[in-house]
Amino acid sequence: MTLFYPLLVLGGLGIVMGVILSVANRFLVVEEDSRINAIEKLLPNYNCGACGTPGCHAFAEGIVNGEVKKLSRCKPGKPDKHFNPILEFLKDHPNIDGSHIDVKI
Repeated sequence: MTLFYPLLVLGGLGIVMGVILSVANRFLVVEEDSRINAIEKLLPNYNCGACGTPGCHAFAEGIVNGEVKKLSRCKPGKPDKHFNPILEFLKDHPNIDGSHIDVKI
């Protein structure tokens, strides 16, 4: 019987913590702009940091936020293979207010 009580307490705590985590996941979710992942897929994905950001995801986030003005900061990227598709994507997917992101090769 003494072994049953600790199992009951730990099982109850596990259930309570699971409910708390599922409620937190439902209400505290952070949504990210879907254009960031799309632009990241168009980049070389070396995650080298040569552009001055920690990786390709941060570089794509900087493009969408308007912090990156030149795509040529990405050293392994090629204009025909990477930069032109990104520019075409940005023309087709403007900001929520309809403005276009000002980025150049």
